[in-house]
Amino acid sequence: MKNTIINLKNITKRFKVGDGEFTALNNINLNFQKGEFAGFVGPSGSGKTTLLNIIGSLDSPSEGQALVMGKDVAKLSHRESADLRNYHIGFIFQVYNLLPVYTVYENVEFALLLQNHTKAERHKMVMEALDWVGLTDLADKKPDRISGGEGQRVAIARAMVKRPEILIADEPTANLDAENAHIILKMMKRLNDELNTTFLFSTHDEKVMQYMERIVHLRDGEVEKDSIIVAEKDK
Repeated sequence: MKNTIINLKNITKRFKVGDGEFTALNNINLNFQKGEFAGFVGPSGSGKTTLLNIIGSLDSPSEGQALVMGKDVAKLSHRESADLRNYHIGFIFQVYNLLPVYTVYENVEFALLLQNHTKAERHKMVMEALDWVGLTDLADKKPDRISGGEGQRVAIARAMVKRPEILIADEPTANLDAENAHIILKMMKRLNDELNTTFLFSTHDEKVMQYMERIVHLRDGEVEKDSIIVAEKDK
């Protein structure tokens, strides 16, 4: 399809366990279009994170083909895989992974240091990203001086500062209370709408599912159901 940004064909992933093998993913076939706001849901061990890792070029399938932005992740060199992540894919995890010795500004800027931008360009991009998440006033604070909800907003700014085509969020609300979770999710949906970034979640959280426009249910490494959701507007 013209706007397909992720194409998964017969994806199987096996891991060695002792003398045997564990099949984490079995014959997954999925396509995602540019600008989707979608997620993988299912019990622990269903394959959600494994699938996100393959899409994010952090891992390769044992069988099948994962095309991300037209590139076969299994055939990429380490440099090509790193470039795909550095320029085109953002990551948000349940643990914010902010660098404690750096300020909020520096943590967000870190995502740009491997790209070819001038200091002035980086400054503009970082402040714009902090403005997206409402944290320009905390730019000079260290991570231990901000709240958990603010920390996750910094993580979103860090992921979005390079304007990636794809954003992968693995259990992004797991460490947040309900109020902060909704703030974060509304923020992500707004960025999805404004920048047309494809968001892919892995989650157990019912709050996250309320915002999704497509839910892929996984069980035992297989697609159990793939549902398009008629989203409520202006939640």
